[in-house]
Amino acid sequence: MEVSEVLRNLRERNHLTQDQMADRVMVTRQAVSRWENGETQPNTDTLKILSREFNVSINTLLGSPRQLVCQCCAMPLSEDDLISKEADGSFNEHYCKWCYADGTFTYSSMDDLIEVCVGHMVHEGMDEEQARAYMKQTLPTLDYWKKYDELSDGGQFESFKNQLIEEINSLHIEGLPRVEKLNALVGKYVNLEYPLPNGLKARFLNDETTYLGNQLESEFGGDRCFGVLAAMDFIMVCTYEKDGLNPELVLYKKR
Repeated sequence: MEVSEVLRNLRERNHLTQDQMADRVMVTRQAVSRWENGETQPNTDTLKILSREFNVSINTLLGSPRQLVCQCCAMPLSEDDLISKEADGSFNEHYCKWCYADGTFTYSSMDDLIEVCVGHMVHEGMDEEQARAYMKQTLPTLDYWKKYDELSDGGQFESFKNQLIEEINSLHIEGLPRVEKLNALVGKYVNLEYPLPNGLKARFLNDETTYLGNQLESEFGGDRCFGVLAAMDFIMVCTYEKDGLNPELVLYKKR
């Protein structure tokens, strides 16, 4: 798709006139008109403003000229919804939002990342041995792992995860196995709706935020699993049936 068409569609999708679009991104109406006629394109600074104002990656604004791939896990970033963001909300088009969340890398161990990725690939129908071989071959070629010493935080995030694991295990929740790992989980996929004592239902997470969590089988057996989620300011434990059905909140604790 041409840049002119992308920008026109973006404006119309947000029900804006050219004047209103111009006000949002601090340019003249004539500039917007020239964009949409294909006479000119927004400069770099204006592209950044458009990206921030309308929650669209710069790659998408430019008609997706690059095939983006996460430089940590090799996931194709075919949609903006998969792309990571910095702490200020701007897109970081080098990583997926599972590997890089709010300005922080979530994996410091290649082996841990391989285990998570292989699990998803097997779920999608790929042979486990082939999936593992592919990840072991691919990850070392990606920028994050090639520049790990330069890009990583020296283990600070890993220490934070270990601290969370200690806090969760110290709760001694009946039936919950010992937590050994926490993985990056995007709120959209784990934001379950819980019944409240007053008969209403509520969600406690932000769909766009990346949390740390895991799913564990109950020590009591049966069809219900435990779900553990945590962030800087809270720990949450719940139970649910397959595919997140009939969730029940066990604990929500401020840190």
